[in-house]
Amino acid sequence: MLSRQGRSLAFRFASPRTQVTTNTLPTRSYAQAASIQDARPPIALYGIDGTYASALYTAAAKTSSLDSTSKSLSALTDVFKKDLRLSKILGAPTLTQHDKSQIVQELQKHMGGLDKNDTVKNFLRTLAENNRLGILQDVCEKFVTLMGAARGEIDLVVTSASKLDSKVLQRLETAVAKSEYSQGKKLKVVSKVNPDIMGGLIVEIGDRTIDLSVSAKISKMNKLLTDTL
Repeated sequence: MLSRQGRSLAFRFASPRTQVTTNTLPTRSYAQAASIQDARPPIALYGIDGTYASALYTAAAKTSSLDSTSKSLSALTDVFKKDLRLSKILGAPTLTQHDKSQIVQELQKHMGGLDKNDTVKNFLRTLAENNRLGILQDVCEKFVTLMGAARGEIDLVVTSASKLDSKVLQRLETAVAKSEYSQGKKLKVVSKVNPDIMGGLIVEIGDRTIDLSVSAKISKMNKLLTDTL
């Protein structure tokens, strides 16, 4: 369920930025109520990036633009992959309003004509206004998670110190698929590299984490030594 902040954000993304006045109170039909129910994110996400991703999902669902929104964010994800400095630039506290406006315009160009209902355009403007452009990359990742959940998929995130061979990933996927962790859902394998874990693996399935990294073992050993001495 969305928080009050999330519902407010979703309304801002989905609504055109013009003032509308009316003399009559709207009457909600059963069809409208069902539509609102369907617009809810399929799973709960946490953190600021999760809140924004959930609000964007709701806004896109209400305007029947989930597919175009997903494609637009995918295009933005490609930009982040090509320019590793972009995320740091977006999070810079020295950005002026003019800078943010220019950045939003540039990001829109990379989406081309994918953003059919201007849902992502409004979303980017809201991020800029709230000084949250720095979380855009994380929001894109969280939105992929929401779309996967809507399709009945569950993320299997495998983090290693160096890139894993495709055969190793396939063996991991097969093993997890046969376990209770998969919850009978289709697995979507996401491979990540983080040299800081030093070795071993960190496996995340949905909201569960199995830390088999060398760094975690060293941390446990250090704690044991500290508690003993």
